[in-house]
Amino acid sequence: MPLETVVLIVVAGLFAVVSGINDGGALLATGLKLPVIRPVVGILALVLFVALVPLVTYRVALTFVNRLAGFHAPGGQAAMTVGVLCALAVVFTLSARGRPTSLTLAVVGGLTGAGLGWGLPVSGGSVALVLAFGLAAPFVGALLSWVLIRLLVRVTDAPGLTRWHRAGFLLQTLAYAANDGQKMLAVFMIALGFQGAPLACTSLVAVLFGLGALYGLPRAGRTLSREIIVSRPAHGVAAELAAGTAVTACAAVGMPVSMTQAVAGGLVGAGVAQGGGRVRWYAAVKIVVAWLLTLPMSALLAATAAFVLKALRGTW
Repeated sequence: MPLETVVLIVVAGLFAVVSGINDGGALLATGLKLPVIRPVVGILALVLFVALVPLVTYRVALTFVNRLAGFHAPGGQAAMTVGVLCALAVVFTLSARGRPTSLTLAVVGGLTGAGLGWGLPVSGGSVALVLAFGLAAPFVGALLSWVLIRLLVRVTDAPGLTRWHRAGFLLQTLAYAANDGQKMLAVFMIALGFQGAPLACTSLVAVLFGLGALYGLPRAGRTLSREIIVSRPAHGVAAELAAGTAVTACAAVGMPVSMTQAVAGGLVGAGVAQGGGRVRWYAAVKIVVAWLLTLPMSALLAATAAFVLKALRGTW
């Protein structure tokens, strides 16, 4: 097996673990004020959905692989490795500075930049379309949540809210597996040279993701559930339903978006609906600034690293 392939497989495994650390806790955070679903049960559900949903649809994974840049061209594996590593570097750097961000945005930027730096064909139209959907997702989540929180408060009592929480969590988990979570599968597609979603591969991705989610639950869950708004159970339920709806709709057209961004938007929308004073705007602005920095930083770093690596390979 070529060294490039081995390295990319290792990077793909690391990426799945980091995705669990970054995303897993955030997906469970909205329900922490309504402890109907235990965290371990929630993580097991996430693992199951991440393993099985791609067997039905993997359109978003194909968007990462085929529509951003030509990673099946010569040098594609090396460029993919550079793009993923640079995305991880940016996410870790921003998180270490107290600016939690979107791993999906980082990957889109990293893959696009690595493709440009390596000289692979990059589709500007597809990249722009992905960015447009990514930017719209938190606003759509906020708008839907603004509507849903009003309905939930009017028509739902405490037992009913529990049932809506279960439905919202299942919808959110399905949406993540059909959309955001497929960035992990995409890296394995390039590493192993396939275009489908074999159960062995999706199961490996799911297990690595679950291990990361167990490790990252305390930190990631605290960020969304406590920092953005003074959260109440109904806020979390509205955010789950809104984010799940928005992200599922994007998955239907193959557009990757960040579930954590949609959830954050949903929490803000729910908070605003019941008075803007519930929203901790300084925390929300800090997160938005991190989102705005993530993609260009990842793209620039990956483009530079890919260009230098390709030039160095030419001298060997």
